[in-house]
Formats: sequence, C-alpha cells, structure tokens
Amino acid sequence: MGNSGGSLTTRATGELHGLMREAGFTGIDDTEALAEGWQVTDFADAGRRSLSTLVQRTGTPAVMVSFHDSDVGFVEALTPDGIGWEGLLNREMAESYEIPLEHFPIEPAVAGALAWSAAAGLTPDEDAIRHTLTGSALFAEELSSALLVALGLPGAT
Repeated sequence: MGNSGGSLTTRATGELHGLMREAGFTGIDDTEALAEGWQVTDFADAGRRSLSTLVQRTGTPAVMVSFHDSDVGFVEALTPDGIGWEGLLNREMAESYEIPLEHFPIEPAVAGALAWSAAAGLTPDEDAIRHTLTGSALFAEELSSALLVALGLPGAT
C-alpha cells in the first residue's frame, strides 16, 4: 500500500506552513481558506506526533486525514485541551487491504467526533458523521470532504 499524502484542517492563524514544517509535516502544498478562519492544507507526509505538536503550538483544534492510495483515509483529530479521536474512511476498501477494522470501531469514533466538534465550537451532524465513517466512495478524499461538512466546519463542501 502506497501513501498518497494527506490533508490538515485547522483554524490556526499566522503562517501555517512554517508551523507545519516545524511539527514534522513535509511536502506542504497550498492552503485553501474555508470560512471563519478554518483552512485546509495538503501535505505529503507527517510524523507520528506531527498533529499533536501542531495543535500544542497553535493552540487550535485540527483534524488530519492521511490517505493511502486514495483508497483509505486514516483520521486523527485533536483539540488543545486533549479531546481527540481516530477513525477510518472507506472501510470496505480498508478490508480489502487487510487493515484490521476492529482497530477502528465506529461508535467511539462517532462519539469522539461529536466531542471534538463541540470543543472546536462547531455544530456537528451525528448521522452524517456516522454515514461518512461507514460509507464507501471511489476515492477516500470524497469521504474526507464529506466528513469536514459532517463535523460542521464552516465553508466545507
């Protein structure tokens, strides 16, 4: 399974690319502004603690999706006060890669996503989150976009 990079969504202010590099992100691409200060930045790779380091340095919540072959997305989200969760996008495809689905249970991911969204000051859609975490798509990036909408990120499409 090859890695095809990922995307980071955060509400950080200031020069995000430099902060991302300091946190261990590489191959940082352009940033897309959403609304209310939220932004999405694509990257090639991230270190094991890159997300937590970035959240600590910026003091803002963030959600990161790492893609593998555009088939599977691994979600990790964290707030500065430690509310975090992990999830898996495109479970059907993940199963074909023999990724152990039991390591990514649905209910804790949904509960974590709801808590993360509330802590980030967003209004999540529980049914949409559940649908995104259980659904399938040709490309995991499609599910990632749907997840941002479900989490209540302003301006996400």
